[in-house]
Amino acid sequence: MNSGNGAALCAPQGERFGNFEGYASLFNLTDRSGDIVRRGAFRRTLKGRNTNQIRLLLQHKAECPIGIWDEIREDAHGLFVRGRLILHVPRGRETWVLMQEGAIDGLSIGYKTVRAGKPGTGKGRVLYDIDLWEISLVTFPLLTGARVSRLPRVSQGERGSGVTLTDALRDATTRLTHSNKPMETTYV
Repeated sequence: MNSGNGAALCAPQGERFGNFEGYASLFNLTDRSGDIVRRGAFRRTLKGRNTNQIRLLLQHKAECPIGIWDEIREDAHGLFVRGRLILHVPRGRETWVLMQEGAIDGLSIGYKTVRAGKPGTGKGRVLYDIDLWEISLVTFPLLTGARVSRLPRVSQGERGSGVTLTDALRDATTRLTHSNKPMETTYV
């Protein structure tokens, strides 16, 4: 995956495959629908709800949970998230491969508006209080800067050894499908 300037986005050594982080929302920027999220808009939700109660979905589809959020917090830039895909299910594995190849890197929030106002000019709303229900990995985020910013990457050395993430996942799937015993070998 690239950051747009050709630099690969890599996680520090020791992070596991399936883990990723990024910004699901950025403060004071206008999205393609004209909405602007203000700092503090997620405060009530984050105080009243555990991280595991906010779902990690694919493309905002309730029938497509793909992982678990380990961290969700507001910082100076926006809504920072750290999550992990569940690679034991086909949809999670498929999403992970698509993320590695750069086909999916958008993040998007699913919410109910609690308190909003009108911006000084233009369409849309200024969002002051949001009831956050879910955060999705998406192909096209409404807020173009809401993206995955870091994930572990298969290194050139691992590629050169002939074992790619795709190969490892395919082999693991085959062994899980044809065996009642848990897997003992790990490639990553």
